Amino acid sequence: MFSASSLSGDKSEQYAQLAEQARALLHGERDRVANAANLAALVYHALPRLNWAGFYFHDGVELVVGPFQGLPACVRIPLDRGVCGAAARSRQTQRVDDVHAFPGHIACDAASRSELVVPLVRDGELVGVFDLDSPDPARFDVMDQEGLETIARIYVESLP
Repeated sequence: MFSASSLSGDKSEQYAQLAEQARALLHGERDRVANAANLAALVYHALPRLNWAGFYFHDGVELVVGPFQGLPACVRIPLDRGVCGAAARSRQTQRVDDVHAFPGHIACDAASRSELVVPLVRDGELVGVFDLDSPDPARFDVMDQEGLETIARIYVESLP
């Protein structure tokens, strides 16, 4: 049975521990919804100062909300709107210090001030995005981005 432990050390060490926990949590499971649900919960409870962590899946046309932790979310996001849409469209991580300054930002939770969205791509195909919001401006730095890109990669590798 999986058991999450508190993260310790500097930020780099914490993300290494989080990645190890993510691998253990997803080990042997191939269901994308189950793995997204567990990963969203793991990250939401492990990292400080988040008010939303979860997944949006690409249905071929737009992004549709998947498993998450936090307040209820926007259900559908067109690829030409918001930080999630920008990550999906560009297939590049979007790290936004002030979401209110981001053109086309979609305010699902008015408390969100900064956001980090990692695109999920497998074999050249867009699977969806891994989205994290914080009530703090500039919550995410380069180290957070790299650590969360690793977590996203672990998720993509778990897909059948």
